[in-house]
Amino acid sequence: MQNEKIMIVDDDVNICELLRLYLEKEGFSTVIVNDGLSAVDMFTRENPSLVLLDIMLPGLDGWQVCRKIRANSSVPIIMLSAKGETFDKVLGLELGADDYVVKPFDTKEVTARIKAVLRRTSAQNHEQLKEVRFDKLVINLTNYELKVDGVLIDTPPKELELIFHLASNPNRVFTRDQLLDEVWGFDYYGDSRTVDVHVKRLREKLEGVSDKWELKTVWSVGYKFETKE
Repeated sequence: MQNEKIMIVDDDVNICELLRLYLEKEGFSTVIVNDGLSAVDMFTRENPSLVLLDIMLPGLDGWQVCRKIRANSSVPIIMLSAKGETFDKVLGLELGADDYVVKPFDTKEVTARIKAVLRRTSAQNHEQLKEVRFDKLVINLTNYELKVDGVLIDTPPKELELIFHLASNPNRVFTRDQLLDEVWGFDYYGDSRTVDVHVKRLREKLEGVSDKWELKTVWSVGYKFETKE
């Protein structure tokens, strides 16, 4: 978490300086902005790891700034405000803020909340990245990309979901009915030939790419992604 950049947006110069000193002491770098319009421009230029955002700002208020940032980015935002009413907190969170701190605040509390939010969002991003890698093969379900020997292969979504499911469970045999249920969903009104057709198309893309893995038919049972020592 060291060297994460925090953008502090507040029209109170003293608060900005206090937060800057404390956060830099904790190993963060900081960028300070004192009005809403500049905050939107600075966010785009600086690409901070987290935004501390006051609500009462000249130009654009904090809610407007939050809305504009959220239109293009999921970077964590912690709202800072003297307004402690439930309505203000709910509005900030509904606009996409990750946390809400009421003034006056303890700088230690703000720092603890920053660290907690960064840990949480980092963990979420890690969980959201769905990717498996084998020799000369990368299957990324987050971006729906299939790379074979470094080359991006155009692959329909259901084919990619099928190979991802098999490769995520190497050497496990799946019946056609299991694959229909787990990849297509229980409400899919297809038959086992659907799986066979998708496997055939995948084989055309993957056959002979590597001798360390194989999309294999287990006769009279189903399919598996077999890895070899």
